[in-house]
Amino acid sequence: MSAFIPELLLSRLTDLPAARSGWVAYSGGMDSSVLLHALATIRDRLAFALGALHIDHGLHRDSPTWAEHCARTCERLGVPFQTQRLDLTPARGASPEAVARQARYAAMAALLGADDLLFTAQHRDDQAETLLLALLRGSGPAGLAAMPLVAPLGHGWLVRPLLEFGRADLLAYAQNRNLRWLEDPSNRDLRFDRNFLRHRILPRLAERWPACATSIARSAAHCAEAQAIIDPIARKAVLEVAGHRPGTLSIARLLELELPLRKAVLRQWFPDQDRVPPDAGNLGRILTEVMTARADANPLVAWPGCEVRRYRDDLFAMAPLPPVPAPGPIRWNKGVLSLPDGLGRLELIARDGQDLDPQAVFAPGLTVRFGKKSLFCRRTRNGRRRPLKKLYQEQGVPPWIRTYVPLIFAQDDLIAVGNTWTCYPEGVAWDREFRIRWKSELCRRPAFAMFGP
Repeated sequence: MSAFIPELLLSRLTDLPAARSGWVAYSGGMDSSVLLHALATIRDRLAFALGALHIDHGLHRDSPTWAEHCARTCERLGVPFQTQRLDLTPARGASPEAVARQARYAAMAALLGADDLLFTAQHRDDQAETLLLALLRGSGPAGLAAMPLVAPLGHGWLVRPLLEFGRADLLAYAQNRNLRWLEDPSNRDLRFDRNFLRHRILPRLAERWPACATSIARSAAHCAEAQAIIDPIARKAVLEVAGHRPGTLSIARLLELELPLRKAVLRQWFPDQDRVPPDAGNLGRILTEVMTARADANPLVAWPGCEVRRYRDDLFAMAPLPPVPAPGPIRWNKGVLSLPDGLGRLELIARDGQDLDPQAVFAPGLTVRFGKKSLFCRRTRNGRRRPLKKLYQEQGVPPWIRTYVPLIFAQDDLIAVGNTWTCYPEGVAWDREFRIRWKSELCRRPAFAMFGP
């Protein structure tokens, strides 16, 4: 390929989604400095207004100085500039590099308007490093596809227009035009895997195979093509094996699929549920522990950001449940009752919607408990008492949900199960008809659908 010049970017931008604004993710380093300068050079031929975004992670003492450098450079180029400081504090044991990357993309995604473009400066050598890291992590085709040219981000699009160019091409451009850029000392820290590959491994590979970065990037493109074939097949299969509840999968139908397609369906399903996909170990546990468990078993496979459970034939991928609430009792004498552990609040209201005070209707008031077993509920005045466990089973309420349902008692008599069932104790009457309103984020989850508003 010929030397990098700004005009080479024009052909790579022609097929992008229409946009009013295009923002360069500008760190001040060499790569993003080249991208910003090149786009500013051809801005009169761009179909969008050009700007620059700088994210200050707050992880280095010199980061305010870096932000000032970026602002001055944009001022000289006449490019609108925005900056945001994050003040990150990575948890003990967490990778500062990973935390910074995730926070950076989240911040930039939040700043993008509808159909805005965000340009990042990853190049061919970055692509090679990404694929090698994916190989070392045991990734499949999706991971080995590395970085696509265009991907959705927030309300807009992430664009990597430099993937066909190498680091040496960009360095030559920067030196020929006397660009000034920042050197982040952490980029030389060999404790970071990417830096180790960049400074120790890839140079040795290039000694033996000079075109290795190009060849590795080509392999990433082949993997992306393979994944493009897999994705529509997996998406179609996800619909065909849908479970009985929204967002679930049928275990019986999944088991009818060949194992490779079964795995592809699961990998497709987790992002569809806004859940973090499992690694190979947890995926294997889902296949061998959860899907093959007895229908009445209560298996759980969990990792940060996700819990996989089953109930009968349905497979659930959920946000982690909160801590199991203490059994109680919790006194409820008046007004709205706030439940512990973020479980929401309870309101006692009349059939006509009027607010009621528990003490006024049920002297000396009500109590709330969680997880109490061996209870009975008479759902109509003249009906028969039924075991609460049996009612849960008939309504398909999974056992791992039942612990979180508030049970409302008048003295020792169960009078309501969440906001779903009113119970009429034998020989007990009250002056006013009522219902319970349970407002909780839990009720918004598909698994808690019957307790929703």
